[in-house]
Amino acid sequence: MTDGWSDWPAPAKLNLFLRITGRRADGYHELQTVFRLLDWGDRIRLRPRSDGRILRHGDRLPGVEDAGDLAVRAAVLLKDEANCAHGAEIFVEKRIPAGGGFGGGSSDAATVLCALDRLWGLDLGEDRLATLGLRLGADVPVFVRGRSAWAEGVGERLEPVPLAPAWYVLVDPGVHVPTAVLFQSPDLTRDSPPAKISDFAAGAVLDNAFEPVLRRREPAVEAVFAELARIGLPRLTGTGSGCFVEFADPDAAQEALARLPRRLHAWVAAGVSDSPLRGALARL
Repeated sequence: MTDGWSDWPAPAKLNLFLRITGRRADGYHELQTVFRLLDWGDRIRLRPRSDGRILRHGDRLPGVEDAGDLAVRAAVLLKDEANCAHGAEIFVEKRIPAGGGFGGGSSDAATVLCALDRLWGLDLGEDRLATLGLRLGADVPVFVRGRSAWAEGVGERLEPVPLAPAWYVLVDPGVHVPTAVLFQSPDLTRDSPPAKISDFAAGAVLDNAFEPVLRRREPAVEAVFAELARIGLPRLTGTGSGCFVEFADPDAAQEALARLPRRLHAWVAAGVSDSPLRGALARL
């Protein structure tokens, strides 16, 4: 820590597949996916305050007021849930592009929940923090629990799943279509047959329900798929526009990246089984 500030990772994620298997009575969709956490993401700096105020610094998303920022909302929710008198300053260094489906806002929220739980001395525990995270967004619990996982429900029913080492060429096409708009698309498949973990492990499940919708709707996404098809099998992550190709070897991933046009916003990240946030919490 420096001058009371501590530094925390907020890792990105990929959805290695994503199916919609039905719709619940409350209107939410039943999903199946595998979350793969990455060794790359945002950075969050935190400094506790004694006056109860929550102050936001650093990079901001255009048009999002501090009160609506997920990192701020996470701090306020934790403070209210624990009836805590402490406050905090939050500095966000954004590296994860917005709207890409890489989980940036959700990961920021999870890091704030977990780190302030420690810094404020609350010790609410992983289960309670994950439950709080779900109130902020369906992807937040996987970041709170910090393990790559098979997920069902709206994404909150998580089962850690062993995944082979992998490296990913990631591309951000730079377009953002609101998730609600995608869910309303008449082309979206909402009744896919449920997959099994064994199907995924065998490599038989790689589809993303939102891929055909986004590729038809957004020429930039279709163009990225065409470029990535030259180096491997392109896939879409989450409900965003982010695309990726998986490699079993880091050198192969870097060589493939070098073959892509420089105009693309592309980079390489490694998959991890345990979140770097878990390691940072263990060292506190």
